[in-house]
Amino acid sequence: APFPSSAPGDEAFGRSATDVALTPGESDRLQLFLQGQLARARRERGLRLNVPEATAYIADAVCEWARDGVDLPAVRERARQLLTVDDVLPEVPHLLDEVRVEARFDDGTRLVVVRELFSMGARQAEESPTSVADGSITIRNEATTAIALSSHIHLAEVNPRLRLDRAAAFGRRLALPAGATIWIRPGEVVTAAITPIRGNRTVTGTTGVIDGPLDDPDIRARALAALRRCGYLDIIDGTNLNDVVDAESAVSELMNERRGRP
Repeated sequence: APFPSSAPGDEAFGRSATDVALTPGESDRLQLFLQGQLARARRERGLRLNVPEATAYIADAVCEWARDGVDLPAVRERARQLLTVDDVLPEVPHLLDEVRVEARFDDGTRLVVVRELFSMGARQAEESPTSVADGSITIRNEATTAIALSSHIHLAEVNPRLRLDRAAAFGRRLALPAGATIWIRPGEVVTAAITPIRGNRTVTGTTGVIDGPLDDPDIRARALAALRRCGYLDIIDGTNLNDVVDAESAVSELMNERRGRP
Protein backbone atom coordinates (compact mmCIF):
# COMPACT_ATOMS: atom_id res chain seq x y z
CA ALA A 1 0.00 0.00 0.00
CA PRO A 2 1.17 3.62 -0.58
CA PHE A 3 2.78 5.47 2.28
CA PRO A 4 0.52 8.16 3.88
CA SER A 5 0.82 11.48 2.09
CA SER A 6 1.75 13.16 5.35
CA ALA A 7 4.69 10.83 5.98
CA PRO A 8 7.71 12.79 7.27
CA GLY A 9 10.37 13.39 4.68
CA ASP A 10 8.19 13.37 1.55
CA GLU A 11 8.79 17.06 1.00
CA ALA A 12 12.52 16.72 1.54
CA PHE A 13 12.82 14.05 -1.12
CA GLY A 14 10.53 15.95 -3.47
CA ARG A 15 8.27 13.02 -4.34
CA SER A 16 4.73 11.95 -3.58
CA ALA A 17 3.64 8.86 -1.68
CA THR A 18 2.48 7.14 -4.88
CA ASP A 19 6.06 7.21 -6.19
CA VAL A 20 7.10 4.66 -3.55
CA ALA A 21 4.10 2.32 -3.79
CA LEU A 22 4.89 -1.39 -4.01
CA THR A 23 4.36 -3.12 -7.32
CA PRO A 24 2.07 -6.18 -7.40
CA GLY A 25 5.15 -8.41 -7.57
CA GLU A 26 6.72 -6.72 -4.58
CA SER A 27 3.50 -7.04 -2.61
CA ASP A 28 3.35 -10.77 -3.40
CA ARG A 29 6.99 -11.17 -2.37
CA LEU A 30 6.34 -9.38 0.93
CA GLN A 31 3.35 -11.63 1.65
CA LEU A 32 5.40 -14.74 0.86
CA PHE A 33 8.18 -13.48 3.12
CA LEU A 34 5.75 -13.05 6.02
CA GLN A 35 4.30 -16.52 5.44
CA GLY A 36 7.81 -17.97 5.31
CA GLN A 37 8.79 -16.19 8.52
CA LEU A 38 5.71 -17.55 10.27
CA ALA A 39 6.53 -21.09 9.13
CA ARG A 40 10.14 -20.61 10.24
CA ALA A 41 9.06 -19.42 13.69
CA ARG A 42 6.74 -22.39 14.13
CA ARG A 43 9.45 -24.82 13.06
CA GLU A 44 11.87 -23.23 15.56
CA ARG A 45 9.27 -23.84 18.29
CA GLY A 46 9.36 -27.53 17.42
CA LEU A 47 6.11 -27.67 15.45
CA ARG A 48 5.89 -29.90 12.37
CA LEU A 49 4.81 -27.89 9.34
CA ASN A 50 1.59 -28.39 7.38
CA VAL A 51 1.27 -28.06 3.59
CA PRO A 52 0.88 -24.22 3.39
CA GLU A 53 3.68 -23.71 5.91
CA ALA A 54 6.08 -26.08 4.14
CA THR A 55 5.25 -24.47 0.80
CA ALA A 56 5.92 -20.96 2.09
CA TYR A 57 9.08 -22.05 3.90
CA ILE A 58 10.60 -23.53 0.73
CA ALA A 59 9.37 -20.82 -1.66
CA ASP A 60 10.70 -17.99 0.53
CA ALA A 61 14.12 -19.66 0.74
CA VAL A 62 14.20 -20.10 -3.06
CA CYS A 63 13.56 -16.37 -3.59
CA GLU A 64 16.28 -15.37 -1.15
CA TRP A 65 18.87 -17.71 -2.63
CA ALA A 66 18.07 -16.31 -6.09
CA ARG A 67 18.54 -12.78 -4.71
CA ASP A 68 21.91 -13.86 -3.28
CA GLY A 69 23.08 -14.78 -6.79
CA VAL A 70 22.80 -18.58 -6.57
CA ASP A 71 21.99 -20.12 -9.98
CA LEU A 72 18.74 -21.98 -10.67
CA PRO A 73 20.04 -25.61 -10.60
CA ALA A 74 21.80 -25.00 -7.28
CA VAL A 75 18.72 -23.29 -5.83
CA ARG A 76 16.54 -26.22 -6.84
CA GLU A 77 18.93 -28.75 -5.29
CA ARG A 78 19.20 -26.78 -2.05
CA ALA A 79 15.42 -26.52 -1.84
CA ARG A 80 15.05 -30.30 -2.14
CA GLN A 81 17.16 -30.72 0.98
CA LEU A 82 15.66 -27.89 3.02
CA LEU A 83 13.10 -29.95 4.94
CA THR A 84 13.14 -33.58 6.01
CA VAL A 85 10.15 -35.81 6.63
CA ASP A 86 10.68 -35.18 10.33
CA ASP A 87 10.07 -31.43 9.84
CA VAL A 88 6.55 -31.82 8.47
CA LEU A 89 3.30 -33.52 9.44
CA PRO A 90 3.13 -37.20 8.38
CA GLU A 91 0.67 -36.59 5.52
CA VAL A 92 2.59 -33.69 3.96
CA PRO A 93 5.06 -35.73 1.82
CA HIS A 94 2.06 -37.48 0.23
CA LEU A 95 0.13 -34.25 -0.41
CA LEU A 96 2.89 -31.86 -1.49
CA ASP A 97 4.40 -33.08 -4.76
CA GLU A 98 6.11 -29.86 -5.80
CA VAL A 99 6.59 -26.18 -5.03
CA ARG A 100 6.46 -23.57 -7.82
CA VAL A 101 7.61 -19.98 -7.31
CA GLU A 102 8.83 -17.17 -9.55
CA ALA A 103 12.18 -15.89 -8.29
CA ARG A 104 14.32 -12.99 -9.49
CA PHE A 105 17.76 -14.24 -10.52
CA ASP A 106 20.67 -12.18 -11.79
CA ASP A 107 19.59 -12.94 -15.37
CA GLY A 108 15.89 -12.22 -14.83
CA THR A 109 12.76 -13.70 -13.31
CA ARG A 110 12.57 -17.47 -13.63
CA LEU A 111 9.97 -20.06 -12.61
CA VAL A 112 11.52 -22.52 -10.17
CA VAL A 113 9.84 -25.92 -9.86
CA VAL A 114 11.07 -28.01 -6.94
CA ARG A 115 10.11 -31.69 -6.86
CA GLU A 116 11.10 -34.63 -4.62
CA LEU A 117 10.89 -32.21 -1.71
CA PHE A 118 11.51 -34.60 1.15
CA SER A 119 13.77 -37.18 -0.51
CA MET A 120 16.59 -36.39 1.92
CA GLY A 121 14.49 -36.98 5.01
CA ALA A 122 16.17 -38.72 7.93
CA ARG A 123 13.34 -41.21 8.43
CA GLN A 124 13.22 -42.12 4.78
CA ALA A 125 16.97 -42.64 4.72
CA GLU A 126 16.72 -45.00 7.69
CA GLU A 127 13.93 -47.01 6.09
CA SER A 128 15.47 -47.12 2.60
CA PRO A 129 19.27 -47.31 2.70
CA THR A 130 21.18 -46.77 -0.51
CA SER A 131 21.94 -50.03 -2.27
CA VAL A 132 25.58 -51.00 -2.63
CA ALA A 133 26.77 -50.04 -6.10
CA ASP A 134 28.89 -52.45 -8.14
CA GLY A 135 29.51 -50.21 -11.11
CA SER A 136 28.48 -47.04 -12.93
CA ILE A 137 26.98 -45.96 -16.23
CA THR A 138 27.07 -42.77 -18.28
CA ILE A 139 23.72 -41.34 -19.37
CA ARG A 140 23.15 -38.38 -21.70
CA ASN A 141 19.80 -36.61 -22.05
CA GLU A 142 19.29 -35.80 -25.75
CA ALA A 143 15.74 -34.51 -25.21
CA THR A 144 14.74 -30.85 -24.96
CA THR A 145 13.20 -31.36 -21.52
CA ALA A 146 14.51 -32.70 -18.22
CA ILE A 147 13.97 -36.41 -17.64
CA ALA A 148 13.62 -38.12 -14.26
CA LEU A 149 14.97 -41.55 -13.36
CA SER A 150 13.59 -43.25 -10.28
CA SER A 151 15.39 -45.68 -8.02
CA HIS A 152 13.90 -48.98 -9.20
CA ILE A 153 13.21 -48.46 -12.92
CA HIS A 154 14.89 -51.07 -15.12
CA LEU A 155 17.63 -49.01 -16.76
CA ALA A 156 17.67 -50.81 -20.09
CA GLU A 157 14.07 -49.69 -20.71
CA VAL A 158 14.28 -46.03 -19.65
CA ASN A 159 13.14 -43.07 -21.77
CA PRO A 160 14.25 -43.59 -25.40
CA ARG A 161 15.75 -40.07 -25.53
CA LEU A 162 18.35 -41.02 -22.92
CA ARG A 163 21.53 -42.32 -24.52
CA LEU A 164 23.26 -45.09 -22.58
CA ASP A 165 24.71 -48.55 -23.09
CA ARG A 166 21.47 -50.49 -22.72
CA ALA A 167 23.22 -53.87 -22.77
CA ALA A 168 25.34 -52.78 -19.78
CA ALA A 169 22.17 -51.45 -18.12
CA PHE A 170 20.21 -54.67 -18.63
CA GLY A 171 19.11 -56.18 -15.33
CA ARG A 172 20.26 -53.14 -13.38
CA ARG A 173 18.86 -50.05 -11.66
CA LEU A 174 20.27 -46.88 -10.11
CA ALA A 175 21.92 -47.38 -6.72
CA LEU A 176 19.56 -44.96 -4.96
CA PRO A 177 17.36 -45.21 -1.86
CA ALA A 178 13.90 -46.62 -2.60
CA GLY A 179 11.64 -43.86 -3.90
CA ALA A 180 14.47 -41.46 -4.74
CA THR A 181 14.77 -39.78 -8.15
CA ILE A 182 17.46 -38.02 -10.15
CA TRP A 183 16.73 -35.40 -12.82
CA ILE A 184 18.87 -35.08 -15.95
CA ARG A 185 18.65 -31.75 -17.74
CA PRO A 186 18.63 -31.36 -21.55
CA GLY A 187 22.10 -32.04 -22.93
CA GLU A 188 23.42 -33.05 -19.51
CA VAL A 189 25.68 -36.07 -19.11
CA VAL A 190 25.71 -37.86 -15.76
CA THR A 191 27.64 -40.82 -14.45
CA ALA A 192 25.40 -42.76 -12.07
CA ALA A 193 26.13 -45.64 -9.72
CA ILE A 194 24.19 -48.80 -10.58
CA THR A 195 23.36 -52.08 -8.90
CA PRO A 196 21.69 -55.33 -10.04
CA ILE A 197 17.93 -55.69 -9.62
CA ARG A 198 17.53 -58.21 -6.85
CA GLY A 199 14.76 -60.52 -5.65
CA ASN A 200 13.46 -62.99 -8.23
CA ARG A 201 14.82 -60.75 -11.02
CA THR A 202 11.60 -60.81 -13.02
CA VAL A 203 10.38 -57.66 -14.79
CA THR A 204 6.78 -57.19 -15.89
CA GLY A 205 5.46 -54.03 -17.49
CA THR A 206 7.52 -50.92 -18.28
CA THR A 207 7.99 -51.25 -22.07
CA GLY A 208 6.71 -54.83 -22.01
CA VAL A 209 9.62 -56.19 -24.04
CA ILE A 210 10.73 -58.41 -21.17
CA ASP A 211 7.76 -59.59 -19.08
CA GLY A 212 9.83 -62.41 -17.71
CA PRO A 213 13.13 -63.36 -16.06
CA LEU A 214 16.00 -60.96 -16.66
CA ASP A 215 18.54 -63.78 -16.69
CA ASP A 216 16.96 -65.63 -19.62
CA PRO A 217 19.43 -65.06 -22.51
CA ASP A 218 16.73 -65.32 -25.18
CA ILE A 219 14.54 -62.70 -23.46
CA ARG A 220 17.56 -60.42 -23.08
CA ALA A 221 18.51 -60.71 -26.77
CA ARG A 222 14.93 -60.13 -28.00
CA ALA A 223 14.38 -57.17 -25.67
CA LEU A 224 17.57 -55.32 -26.64
CA ALA A 225 16.93 -55.97 -30.34
CA ALA A 226 13.38 -54.59 -30.07
CA LEU A 227 14.46 -51.43 -28.25
CA ARG A 228 17.21 -50.72 -30.78
CA ARG A 229 15.01 -51.51 -33.77
CA CYS A 230 12.28 -49.12 -32.58
CA GLY A 231 14.64 -46.17 -32.11
CA TYR A 232 15.78 -46.14 -28.47
CA LEU A 233 19.10 -44.30 -28.15
CA ASP A 234 21.85 -46.80 -27.40
CA ILE A 235 25.63 -47.22 -27.36
CA ILE A 236 27.11 -50.42 -28.79
CA ASP A 237 30.86 -50.96 -28.40
CA GLY A 238 31.35 -47.21 -28.04
CA THR A 239 29.31 -46.33 -31.14
CA ASN A 240 26.05 -44.38 -30.92
CA LEU A 241 22.98 -46.11 -32.33
CA ASN A 242 19.89 -44.16 -33.49
CA ASP A 243 19.34 -40.42 -33.18
CA VAL A 244 16.90 -38.19 -31.36
CA VAL A 245 14.51 -38.15 -34.35
CA ASP A 246 14.23 -41.94 -34.09
CA ALA A 247 13.81 -41.67 -30.33
CA GLU A 248 10.85 -39.26 -30.57
CA SER A 249 8.70 -41.99 -32.14
CA ALA A 250 10.33 -44.97 -30.43
CA VAL A 251 7.57 -45.65 -27.91
CA SER A 252 4.80 -45.61 -30.51
CA GLU A 253 6.93 -47.82 -32.79
CA LEU A 254 7.42 -50.27 -29.96
CA MET A 255 3.71 -50.32 -29.10
CA ASN A 256 2.78 -50.87 -32.77
CA GLU A 257 5.29 -53.70 -33.03
CA ARG A 258 3.89 -55.38 -29.92
CA ARG A 259 0.38 -55.13 -31.36
CA GLY A 260 1.56 -56.63 -34.65
CA ARG A 261 0.97 -53.44 -36.62
CA PRO A 262 3.20 -52.39 -39.54
